[in-house]
Amino acid sequence: VQLQAFGGGVVQVGGSLRLSCKTSGINLRISAVEWYHQAPGGQRDLVANVTRAGNTNYADPVKGRVSISRDGVRNFVYLQINSLKPDDTGTYYCGTEWRGRYYWGRGTLVTVSS
Repeated sequence: VQLQAFGGGVVQVGGSLRLSCKTSGINLRISAVEWYHQAPGGQRDLVANVTRAGNTNYADPVKGRVSISRDGVRNFVYLQINSLKPDDTGTYYCGTEWRGRYYWGRGTLVTVSS
């Protein structure tokens, strides 16, 4: 099982980014996947998840600005972030549980500049 997040970069306040999580070794069509954000020096916090059934959930701080989607054909999970704020700066990770074990992908760094 492998996950890899990419698509980060430097973006100005108010801009948008789409992060991608490439997955392999799992059946993404029946897997729940989460996106987490870890601010510099901070803890890893859940941002959004897509459940096994395809339902989506968002953390309160990002509701209305973030959208998670899953492509079970291409094996990608996306995180669209709009109206970026300085607090969105940090490393974003995707993760999934598969057969009793939780897997993390290598993160992607987002820097929001003002």
